Amino acid sequence: MSKLAVAMTPERADDVCSPETRELLDQRFEVSWAGADVSPEAVAELAAGSEVVLTSWGTPHLDKAIWADGTGPKVVAHAAGSVKKLIDPVILEQGVSVFSAGTRIAWSVGEYCLASMLTLARRLPQFDQALRQGGWKQPHLRGGELAGQKVGILGASSTARALITLLKPFGCDVLVYDPYLSDERASGLGVRTASLEETLQASFVSIHVPNVPETKGLVTRKLIEQLPDQAVVINSSRGPAIDQQALLDHVLDGRLYAALDVYDPEPPTFDTKTLAATNLLLTPHIAGDTVEGHLALAGYVIADVLRWLDDGIRGPSFVDPATWSIAA
Repeated sequence: MSKLAVAMTPERADDVCSPETRELLDQRFEVSWAGADVSPEAVAELAAGSEVVLTSWGTPHLDKAIWADGTGPKVVAHAAGSVKKLIDPVILEQGVSVFSAGTRIAWSVGEYCLASMLTLARRLPQFDQALRQGGWKQPHLRGGELAGQKVGILGASSTARALITLLKPFGCDVLVYDPYLSDERASGLGVRTASLEETLQASFVSIHVPNVPETKGLVTRKLIEQLPDQAVVINSSRGPAIDQQALLDHVLDGRLYAALDVYDPEPPTFDTKTLAATNLLLTPHIAGDTVEGHLALAGYVIADVLRWLDDGIRGPSFVDPATWSIAA
């Protein structure tokens, strides 16, 4: 029986490993569980002699020295999102297979984006505040619908694809801006490719780009000024992708609606006027953070690891070395 090292604290293991996953690990591997000490030295010692190392948030950077003598783990399974701070890409060139639960987290993010669109489209925060202040129906205020609307998506990432799936029952006209998305692939997703400018002419805009130099400042003040009046903007990817102050300027004057889960910098600092705006949803980087989603993470990557070890099949959590430079 091959060995697997769980390189995360017991608290994190309780967060991302369901009872079913623990049972599966015990069935397939000789498992070593980390204690409270997950220092680089402790993790290196734990990983020694293991075929698979299971990581998550809180696991320190895996030093490439772990693989220096050619006996390091053959698989890194990350029960969390991005692996860019976890590993050096050089280990991919040494035959190490890496898996990330980012594609499972993507579903949670997709639900957040859909919920934000519906909440803002129906003007629920404004009705909620009016009722709490003693009011009733607002004759000047009426919510809209998402069904049949034009939705612009920036980036064809896994979170974008999750949102696209969730939007299907609404019959939306979905435009996607992504230089790497072919027309053929877009057709398979049921969307259309479009320029950045055209995508930002939609009634709903959702940002799903990775944090790479090419996406910093992608949505400029000028582009924000050209957004349609009453458009809803969702950012659940990375704060630097959009001119945050420009967006807030248009939100605070009532022209746009926005839901922000990421900021530049984090955590943000806002004045009282911004905090009081009912056309603005603010959440603390929790779009991918759900009870069910977290408990599924370890099982999600381990299922793909087993398919890989048993049959050489690349599941959805496999990290393709060829896409490292554009990955989140």
